[in-house]
Amino acid sequence: MSENTFTIRGAQIIDGTDTPALRQDLLVTNGIIAEVGSILRGAEQGKVIDGSDLTLAPGFIDMHAHSDLAVLTDKQHLAKVTQGVTLEVVGQDGLSYVPSNPETLLELREQLFGWNSDPKGLDWNFHTVGEYLARVDQGSAVNIAYLIPHGSVRMLVRGNEPGHASADELAAMKRLTRQGMEQGAFGLSAGLTYTPAMYANDDEIVQLCKVVAQFGGFYAPHHRNYGAKFLDAVVECLDIAKLSKSPLHLTHCHMSHSNFHGKTDLLFEQIQNAEKQGVDVTLDTYPYLAGSTYLHALLPSWVQAGGSKETIKRLAVMDNRLKVIYELTISGSDGNQGGVVNWPAINIAGVEKPHNLKFVGMDLVSAAKLVDKKVEDFYLDFIINEELKASCVIFAGHEPNVRAIMQDSRHMVGSDGILTGNRPHPRGFGTFARYLGVYAREEKVLTMHGAIARMTGRPAKRLGLTDRGFIKVGMKADMVLFDDQSVMDRATYETPRLPATGFEMVWISGIATLKQGQRTQATPGVGVRKIG
Repeated sequence: MSENTFTIRGAQIIDGTDTPALRQDLLVTNGIIAEVGSILRGAEQGKVIDGSDLTLAPGFIDMHAHSDLAVLTDKQHLAKVTQGVTLEVVGQDGLSYVPSNPETLLELREQLFGWNSDPKGLDWNFHTVGEYLARVDQGSAVNIAYLIPHGSVRMLVRGNEPGHASADELAAMKRLTRQGMEQGAFGLSAGLTYTPAMYANDDEIVQLCKVVAQFGGFYAPHHRNYGAKFLDAVVECLDIAKLSKSPLHLTHCHMSHSNFHGKTDLLFEQIQNAEKQGVDVTLDTYPYLAGSTYLHALLPSWVQAGGSKETIKRLAVMDNRLKVIYELTISGSDGNQGGVVNWPAINIAGVEKPHNLKFVGMDLVSAAKLVDKKVEDFYLDFIINEELKASCVIFAGHEPNVRAIMQDSRHMVGSDGILTGNRPHPRGFGTFARYLGVYAREEKVLTMHGAIARMTGRPAKRLGLTDRGFIKVGMKADMVLFDDQSVMDRATYETPRLPATGFEMVWISGIATLKQGQRTQATPGVGVRKIG
């Protein structure tokens, strides 16, 4: 009998529909859920697993992941497998490696070093969505769904240059978007505080979203402002969705700025107004107060025009440097949500140069003091020395807002996990376990079945998946078996790569990727294509 045929006895089954657990048996036959209910003694098939002290749920779906390269190079992929993830949605924030040509791929590798590093020995023989998904098909620790990154599309058509797209350029972007959707992408992502996407106007996004909507895809923006103009940026996204008739998924929808502390009702009011006009809206968050990105993202957009090499050249010119410092410290930088930089809130998370290791984990003010520099001078000298390859963790958040948003009926879970760097954000290893252990079991902000629905059924519906996301007969056996009394995140800002506890088994199509809490050698994950 095949490995992916087995029986689970007496588990608490949470099926992903946001309904309470039921103690039931479950039969998997050839990787498909064949029976759920009371399986008569003697009717078992394959190995019998005792689930009487455990909870069985659909495999978790990470709606916002940065594992684009990790799934190609790290067959263990412990960050996600050890907390029950079976599907990740990549191509996020408008920047990833396809679509591309050899020239833009090199630029993307440089720009995204702080997110994904640049793995040695990787065969970069993929330039389209289809080619990337085919690489995933060769064996991955998790399944992968892809969003077409708007910034990568724009870079392929008009480089990293400012300005609006011409009619011919927009037509080329639409062709690339259509091609990506035809090859199985689930929608379009945007990174409107990152170059080159921040140079685009709304009409450009609307036209691309119209293409996406024709395929039943959705728009997932990192919108233009997460600071003082957060709400304006959300309204802009809602308007784009309304004009394009594309569903909208607001990624890492955290209201962190002090202007909005205790004011999540303003967010929900705007969403409700849009829903009355026919806009289909969902959102995701991670359960932490800090964010993370590459360190040079804070720079004004004008200094980043033309790509990494041009940025470094400009920063070497004193007049440019003084102008950058003025924007970072006085007038506000569009790379920093239009505000001035809060230097003590930014910690160095990852470096490439060995001589800079002493700064890892330090905030920028402390790091500057260590070498007796003004913080703004240290910052610019540091990112130049690192050739724009450093990453950071930024502490800015408001716990009551985090809790209010996670309780919303539109909410889903997205880790935004950056897995590279010396000391990355703990969300990569901890997000799903933290929702279950802290916010469901201990704090009771969510019910356990409500938390599970945010990780399974709701994301599956947003993605339009009909073959996974629920414990239901006929579904693929993407599942996780865990102890709801001990599940907990262990990753911290100081030790961010500690795996979660409480997870017993994880399956993809009935093949175990985690067994008795230990990673197996199996890599059954594939590229999941949108159908329809």
